[in-house]
Amino acid sequence: MNKTIVITGTDTDVGKTVFAAGLAAVLGAHYWKPVQAGTEDGGDAAKVAALGVPAPKILPEAYRLGTPCSPHRSAEIDGVEIDLRRLEPPRVEGALVVEGAGGALVPVTRQVLYADLFARWGHPTVVVASTRLGTINHTLLTLEAMRARAVPVLGVAFVGEANADSERTICDFGKVDRLGRLPWLDPLSADSLAAAFRANFSAGDFV
Repeated sequence: MNKTIVITGTDTDVGKTVFAAGLAAVLGAHYWKPVQAGTEDGGDAAKVAALGVPAPKILPEAYRLGTPCSPHRSAEIDGVEIDLRRLEPPRVEGALVVEGAGGALVPVTRQVLYADLFARWGHPTVVVASTRLGTINHTLLTLEAMRARAVPVLGVAFVGEANADSERTICDFGKVDRLGRLPWLDPLSADSLAAAFRANFSAGDFV
């Protein structure tokens, strides 16, 4: 299996990294975050390692930036110029899960948004959406932005408490597949994530 799957979100803190970790672990895939902005807690690579992705499967970021904010600004603060050529998904043996930062319209540089990168890559992309209030608007806007750039959208993965009407409304208006819903997990661990992911998603939808 040689496939790259891109993970984006409707906003920051919607559960995108947890979902990416669960998907990579279940598929036995490599994980890569091209730009890490904010490293005080070890960054998202450390989180996915704690959630069951083996260290050899976690690829080093192209850029590790100190300030937890949009990559374009974090790079400016660090005095770094982001070269888009370094952000091409690497070739690996098997599958690769690539995680963006924040939402699809977060700037990577002063000229390029993440959605522009996704369009350039052309890989199937999963939109991770919270089920909290406001998700219909945020998710439909994200889908419109992606489709305006001809980004191939694999489907929407929801995170949070069940909200059947919102989930159905998003998929109907957005004309997109519902891939499943990952509940909030307490405790959150590699084992609880793997069990919840297998119970709520079908690996075949991603491969």
